[in-house]
Amino acid sequence: MTFSPADVPRMTVDDLKQAARADLAALGYPNPRWIADLPRPDAMEIADVIIVGAGQSGITIAAALKWDGVSNVRVLDSAAPGAEGPWLTFARMEELRTPKTQVGNEFNVVNLSVRRWFETVYGRHAWEELPRIPRKDWKAYLDWYAEVFEVAITNHCEVVDVAPEGDVIAVTTKVRGVVEKSLARAVVLATGYDGAGAWRVPGFVSDGLSPDRFNHTNGPIDFEALRGLRIGMLGHGASAFDNAIKALEAGAASVDLCFRRAKLPRTNPHRAIETPGMMTHYPDLSDSTRWNISRFFRSADQPPPVRSFETAMSLPGFRLRPATPWLAVSEQADAIRVDTPDGILEFDHLLLATGMQIDLAARPELTSIHDKVALWGERYTPQDTDKDARLAQLPYLDAFYGFVPKDDADTWLSRVFAFNSSSFISHGPHSTSISGHKHGVPRLVRGVLRRLLLDQEETILPALAAYASPDLPVSDDFEDRVATANSRPASADQSDNRV
Repeated sequence: MTFSPADVPRMTVDDLKQAARADLAALGYPNPRWIADLPRPDAMEIADVIIVGAGQSGITIAAALKWDGVSNVRVLDSAAPGAEGPWLTFARMEELRTPKTQVGNEFNVVNLSVRRWFETVYGRHAWEELPRIPRKDWKAYLDWYAEVFEVAITNHCEVVDVAPEGDVIAVTTKVRGVVEKSLARAVVLATGYDGAGAWRVPGFVSDGLSPDRFNHTNGPIDFEALRGLRIGMLGHGASAFDNAIKALEAGAASVDLCFRRAKLPRTNPHRAIETPGMMTHYPDLSDSTRWNISRFFRSADQPPPVRSFETAMSLPGFRLRPATPWLAVSEQADAIRVDTPDGILEFDHLLLATGMQIDLAARPELTSIHDKVALWGERYTPQDTDKDARLAQLPYLDAFYGFVPKDDADTWLSRVFAFNSSSFISHGPHSTSISGHKHGVPRLVRGVLRRLLLDQEETILPALAAYASPDLPVSDDFEDRVATANSRPASADQSDNRV
């Protein structure tokens, strides 16, 4: 479904921005700064919080921190301005799969909501007819949202390490090739779905083919170069169907979408746990319950979005091949040979929708962290029938998304928070997704504020003793003047009226 901007909108998006800011001000945004200064001998500035990642999570966290009086927040992103997050790069679906009513980054401020933004741009009836939010509109809304809160983003900024420096955290970055170092009291890693590892194709593919014969679907793809080619696709999720559509629309001769399962999933289990109780208090569940929920999600998975599925099935040249695992891949003179249980398939190019491999060491920002954090495999021992080597590699996070150190001496790790796919078991399969923000962001922010408060615990009593506020508008000698007045003899008139 395509929408055009309303010919005569009731207001512009700039008008809406001012209205949202007025609503925020009426609700007390922002709170006054309450964090004590932390001077250094070298006079180097120390941010309250550095957020790595300026996608939907990063800017929402920045806004929430500013609301709570944490004003010195820096947001870093490796992408160019306007390209933050996956929405204009490897996210190739036409619309979000999140129900449009389960977006929760508006803090209950109506004029800050994606609904009000969409109605402003396209009209009220367009929202009523909208099945789900279009992907590019979601990105445009996020950019507007960042403007409302005046979230400043440092772009082209690659974080290559996060490490302790005295009582604070040093964040080492490369900005257009120049190495820099910034300091912060706390760091939030809002690095998205691949924040616990890297997008990788299976080894039997990368080992058997030259790199120009395949692509991972979560990376850059020259779809025009696929024109006239036979494409082999491995995977059955949203990314597989979305990339199949793009390839066929670009002129690919065919796409064979292969996957191991005999049937596509029919039910999305994410919808089953999107309740306020579950989403708000998930980390209070027992380790065994959280572990087995994660195992269930791994085994059940979720179906592709209905729109993507129906579009792909309607395109000429698209073939769905369930129960077709790839056993081996080899490069022939005139084709790529793929061995399957039902025989040999031949393709000209492969697209691998094979997701993320958990590997903390693959993340440059975790260079000084990956081998120091407690993992689920070290903190919880499931029964033999419930073991899962992949899940065991995920970090065991505290109740506020903070890393837990293996060694008690590495207390600095409690200042680093992983609001990304690292939280899959600890906080639920999608607490950091769009529908989880309403519940997950407040929990994270409470953890950051807790850390910042504990850092200045020794200053609380001296600051309390020094605190002065003219709440009662009287002079310092007020009581003396009252006492003097009370000591004077009563007047003659007052004596005559005494009984």
